[in-house]
Amino acid sequence: MTDLEETNPLFPIFLKLHNLNLLLVGGGYVAMEKLSALLANSPHANIKLVAPEISSEVLNILKLHNIPYIERVFEPGDLEGMDLAVVAINDSNISAGIASVCKEKKVLTNVADKPDLCDFYLGSIVQKGNLKIAISTNGKSPTIAKRIKEVLNETIPEEMDDLLNNMQRIRNGLKGDFNDKVKRLNEITSVMSVENKKKSAFKRFIYFFSFIIAIMFLILAGYYILLAVS
Repeated sequence: MTDLEETNPLFPIFLKLHNLNLLLVGGGYVAMEKLSALLANSPHANIKLVAPEISSEVLNILKLHNIPYIERVFEPGDLEGMDLAVVAINDSNISAGIASVCKEKKVLTNVADKPDLCDFYLGSIVQKGNLKIAISTNGKSPTIAKRIKEVLNETIPEEMDDLLNNMQRIRNGLKGDFNDKVKRLNEITSVMSVENKKKSAFKRFIYFFSFIIAIMFLILAGYYILLAVS
């Protein structure tokens, strides 16, 4: 194997789904999971759903968010004007057929539980206010991604969003050119740097608590810095 084959080659990207059109194929439990994940991260996403049968749970979500839907089997014409497609049905043969049509029409596709047919994956997401972290295992183990998500959700403090808001205000108030601002911001956040730290278990344990303390410090210090730059 080459180094590329041994690592995750996926390119992470965050999409503005309110500026794109997404087709969701399916109306059962799998579709409900995909739909819930999409709306949890992009409440104003432009989604259309097509399925011959739609569960009451999915139907409730569609009506709540005013999402258009068609109760019939998928047709190639459903992809007109679509940028992305998510296929969330339990029939492997039908899923493969839909994925093939999507590829012909140059529509990027995610097929539930079929990583070989996917152009992109819907990774596990950690969100704390404006901080959003996507986790990928290159389709190898969604369960591991889920566990990592749980760990990060527990360890990243809720105050992280306060820190981000403070840093934005500080950045907006800094004077000088781009390089000067970057240098100043690097100095302010240097307390959080892990550069040149040893990676022993004990060091990681100590660093975690140092990280939390650093966040709290920056939140408090931010208010004083804001006064200085205002």
